[in-house]
Amino acid sequence: MLRVFIVVITGFFLSPFAAGCGAFAADNQTQSAPISAEGVELSQFVWTNRIVVVFADNPADPAFVDQMQMLAKEPGELASRDILVITDTDPAARTAIRLKLRPRGFSLVWIDKDGAVRLRKPIPWSVRELTHAIDKTPLRLQEIAEPKPGR
Repeated sequence: MLRVFIVVITGFFLSPFAAGCGAFAADNQTQSAPISAEGVELSQFVWTNRIVVVFADNPADPAFVDQMQMLAKEPGELASRDILVITDTDPAARTAIRLKLRPRGFSLVWIDKDGAVRLRKPIPWSVRELTHAIDKTPLRLQEIAEPKPGR
């Protein structure tokens, strides 16, 4: 069951980003994109991914567009830290993620691999700012000290 789910998520993550903010260009020239929050539970990613959730009241929100452009510029930095980007731009959909995190308007939320919310920002943050914050955490320092095989 887990293998099937990972394949489905991976396939969806590699599909073009439909919200009009551009696609993330991965190092191997395949296109990858954020996952929509609809039908996603944060508990699915505990101990496998860091989650960056980008909320807005609609996909045309200038802060949302800016944030997605910033994230799209450095997909390798995100991938090297096991970051999965999830977007939620429809307050009426009342997704499980929106109900749990309760954003107001634009919001960037970083959830670490242990499932704890580490950061909430009401303004867009650059990949550099985000990765610097991540790189200071004990879990990330441990990952750097003991890299996974194949990395």
